[in-house]
Amino acid sequence: MRIRSLLYVPASSERFLAKAHERGADAIILDLEDAVAPDRKDAARSRLGEAVPMARRGGAAIFVRINSEPGRVRLDAEAACRAGADGLLVPKARDPCALAALADFLGGVEQDIGRAAMSLVPMIEDPGAVLDARTIAKASPRVLALMTGGEDLATALGAEPTPEVLRLPKLMVHLAARAAGVRSFGLLRTVADYKDLAGIERSAHEARRFGFDGASCVHPSVVPILNRAFSPSPGELEHARALVAAFDAAQAAGRGAFEFEGRMVDEPVVRRARALIERA
Repeated sequence: MRIRSLLYVPASSERFLAKAHERGADAIILDLEDAVAPDRKDAARSRLGEAVPMARRGGAAIFVRINSEPGRVRLDAEAACRAGADGLLVPKARDPCALAALADFLGGVEQDIGRAAMSLVPMIEDPGAVLDARTIAKASPRVLALMTGGEDLATALGAEPTPEVLRLPKLMVHLAARAAGVRSFGLLRTVADYKDLAGIERSAHEARRFGFDGASCVHPSVVPILNRAFSPSPGELEHARALVAAFDAAQAAGRGAFEFEGRMVDEPVVRRARALIERA
């Protein structure tokens, strides 16, 4: 499934849940962590059985961001699994062994209720995890993607979450995801400043140029921006299809590298064009 936009929705909010499926996001993240007050976390977890199908009504993939406290991790994970969520966002992921243990735990729950395997999206949120991101990405075959939590990472660095501060670690996590063969979600900035729509749009196009698959957002006004930015434009598709057709013709004529629209084209360029067509 193509995931260009992931919209955070507080799992404790009836108002936001009621409209979540209308926002056009490819994925909805039902948040049990930062968006839920400490004294409402248990209640939010207990309502996942209603919240997951409610959020899924528009066809979006449903993830649940669980809490990182040891006493809540498995309670949240099991509730999300039994509610039918497609995957978990695992905050403050830093220990591959803990991720593997969580995957094993989910396997038992899934077998008990006869459901398909859930995906895991580790969230990289401290300097050590950035340096270990490739190992974290390989902790389990369930790992679908990596994400970087900009606000928590900046706090752990003793820094401000500016694009300059976040750019290098987010790119390091992105490289780790690609090296491990998993998806990469994110912008090279924080998602908290959701009113800066022009800045978010520039950042989304930048992230796509770097090869990110999509990004998360905390406000529905950002969803269409992400969907556009992480989708090939009609002009890009036309160019890619023409390039692939020219390549096929060159191959049939026994040529390897060839010229197309004033540029030399070889196999890596064609692979990028084919990948763009496949994304569309």
